[in-house]
Amino acid sequence: MDYPLLNAFLTMLWFFLWVLWFVMLFRVFGDIFRDDSMSGWGKAGWAVFVCVLPFLGVFVYLIARGRGMGERDVRQQRRQEEAFRSYVQEAAADAPATGTTGTTGPTHADQLTKLAGLHDHGDISDAEYERAKAKVLAG
Repeated sequence: MDYPLLNAFLTMLWFFLWVLWFVMLFRVFGDIFRDDSMSGWGKAGWAVFVCVLPFLGVFVYLIARGRGMGERDVRQQRRQEEAFRSYVQEAAADAPATGTTGTTGPTHADQLTKLAGLHDHGDISDAEYERAKAKVLAG
């Protein structure tokens, strides 16, 4: 064999570093265009800087705006979580369910069980749970 184990290790290391570089480059580009507080000229300037001098541009961007990248990621994840929770709540409220007694509508016990599950899972707050429970028991 003409390819020693150390050379194979170094080849894999370089390959991993190139993949890491491209992931970092795409994250920086994504953050540049996702940032609503930056003007169009600012976005164009950063994009040109990162394209013309990629290594320097990415490292300068990470140093200058790295903390904001994390904050923007957290805000985006919170918005997605809120959208998912509201979708689940709307879908649970609009879904026609059949009761265990064979009737076309859900029984009070079925509705209370569903509400308790949503409350235990954290999909609805305590106040929402109490309002929905009072509505089911009143109806």
